[in-house]
Formats: sequence, structure tokens, C-alpha cells
Amino acid sequence: MKIQIKIFALAMAICTSCAVVQQGEVGIKRRFGKIAPISLEAGLYSFNPFTTTIITTPIRTVNIEVSPALPSKEGLTIRTEISILYSIRPEAVPKIIEEIGTFYERTVILPVFRSAAADVTANFMAKDMHSGQRFIIEERIKNRMDEVLGPRGFIIEQVLLKSIDLPAELSRAIERKLKAEQESQEMEFILEREKQEAERRRIEAEGNRDAQKILSEGLNREIIELRSIEAFKELSKSPNSKIIVVDGSTPFLINTKE
Repeated sequence: MKIQIKIFALAMAICTSCAVVQQGEVGIKRRFGKIAPISLEAGLYSFNPFTTTIITTPIRTVNIEVSPALPSKEGLTIRTEISILYSIRPEAVPKIIEEIGTFYERTVILPVFRSAAADVTANFMAKDMHSGQRFIIEERIKNRMDEVLGPRGFIIEQVLLKSIDLPAELSRAIERKLKAEQESQEMEFILEREKQEAERRRIEAEGNRDAQKILSEGLNREIIELRSIEAFKELSKSPNSKIIVVDGSTPFLINTKE
């Protein structure tokens, strides 16, 4: 009897297997070739290995790195390194496995990316990939992919242009242009500074001129003669001897000591 129980237990162990669905994944049961419509959350599950398999699919963010050669508006071929960040909606996993299979990256994601990227970059100059237009290019590729893959359950989170390999002559031309723009900006700064300095000097000269004008207008002949008389009155009060020389119009004072 004990031997029979052991044989039965061994048979059950052989006929039963376990699978673990990790965090960030969902499990899909496929029994006799048919996909179960309900996905399995993280946990431990037993199944009959002769009739059933459990397919685990990640629903966390996945990064695909590719190095495509993309066309530019002027007809150049640009080597690039691009990251595609995507994830899958958990409820869409059974349908994706049933309709596309487990190799969905190779089957749909990468072909859609290549088509979208080529369509977008063909509308931009090669130099735009090195400028502030890069973000616009990334967003347009992402949106194109979303239009095709979104309804199928894929979430395209970001498309990142990591590096751009331009032809050598074009790279040198861009560098020369950037250098010329920097020199132009520096010259504009110098000219603006000189202009401000010239304006400061002009205002200062006008101020001095206006001050001299006001002073000359205030010192007429009558006022000068009055000030002279007042000065002579003050000097006449001094006990020291004085000699006053008069030419008939303007007196001159010579001060002598006793």
C-alpha cells in the first residue's frame, strides 16, 4: 500500500509543475494551444506540463536600443543611436500573445519605429538633429508609433536620440557656423557696449555745456561789478595798507604789509 502511495505521489509530481510570475510581469496560460483570456498577476502557479504552459510577459518599462541609418531632408544618411522606451497594458497581453506572439518587438515594434523615424527625419535637415529641433523629432516619432501601436496595447513612453553621427564635412561646416555665430554675438556685445559708452559721454558733455551756459548767463557785467565793490569794501576794513590801481574802468588791488 505504501509503495502504491509513493508511486501515485511521484506520478502527480511528474504531471504537475509550478511557475513563478515575477513582479513587473503577467502570466498567460496556454492550454492545448489556446490562450486563456485572463492574465495572471505576480505569484506562484501550478499547471500540468503535458497540457499547459505559462508564458510570462513583462509589463514594466522596457528599453530597446537600435542604431538605424536615417535619411535627412537634404538626402544624407545619418547614423544614429536611439532608445525606445515602451511598456504593455496588462489587460492587452493575452490579445498581443494570441495575435502577434511573443516576438512582438521584432514583429511590430521595430518595423513601426523604422517607418516612423524615416518619415519624420526626412522632413528635417541633418543639422536639426544637433539643435533644439531634436526634441521635436523625438516627439514626432513617438506620436507616429503611438498611432499604430497604441490601439494594440503598447505604450510608447519615449523615443530618445542618444547620438548622431553626421558626415565629417557636414560636422565641420556646422562647427564653423556655430563659431561664426558666437563671434557675431560677441561683436554685437562689444558694439552695444561702445554705443552705451558713447551715449554716456554725450550726456556728460551736454551736462557740462548746460552748466557752463547757466553759469555764464548768471554772471552778467552788473553782477560782476557789484561783487567787486563788495569785495573792495571787505578789503578796506583790513588794517593792512593797500594800493589800488585804477585804469578808469576796473580797479586792481595791491595788498602791502605795514
